[in-house]
Amino acid sequence: MSEENQKNQVRTVKTSAEQGRLGVSQLILVAILLAAGFILNMILGNALAITGIKPQFLIAAYCLGILLICPSVSQGVLIGLLAAVVCQLTTSIPGLNFLTEAAGALVMALFVVSPLAHKKALPFVGAFCSTLVSGLLFAFLGTLIMGAALPTVLVKLPLVFGTAIFNAIVVQALIIPLRKVVGR
Repeated sequence: MSEENQKNQVRTVKTSAEQGRLGVSQLILVAILLAAGFILNMILGNALAITGIKPQFLIAAYCLGILLICPSVSQGVLIGLLAAVVCQLTTSIPGLNFLTEAAGALVMALFVVSPLAHKKALPFVGAFCSTLVSGLLFAFLGTLIMGAALPTVLVKLPLVFGTAIFNAIVVQALIIPLRKVVGR
């Protein structure tokens, strides 16, 4: 190959995310978002609970993380499981969040890899659906675990839907400035 051809060749380097692994900077971003979500849950979430809606900032945090780093579906579920570990510090039913947050993160990850991935409403719709899946699972399974009558789940539905709407608004509002900060 001549020197001229060598100079004109374009070199490509695959990043760790393109090779199927999350990079250190992506993991740090997820960790920061989960920590912020945990702190907001502890401070602001409990304060807002008097309104009848208890925001789940950890769900919003993992939705934002998934939107920002665009992981594979399995990596998205792993992010949900990491959020569940953090949830164990404050949950009313230990262990249940491993299922509910994995399911919520799965929903968000599926949206990110779907043809809808580039739609402007994706953060809102994805966060709403993720929170709804996680919240409904928690309400239904939590009711069963606590031994309450199944119809009591109906009482929790307005709370779950209100929380899903709140989280969707938070994620939609934060995604644009966060994308600018992380350069995506």
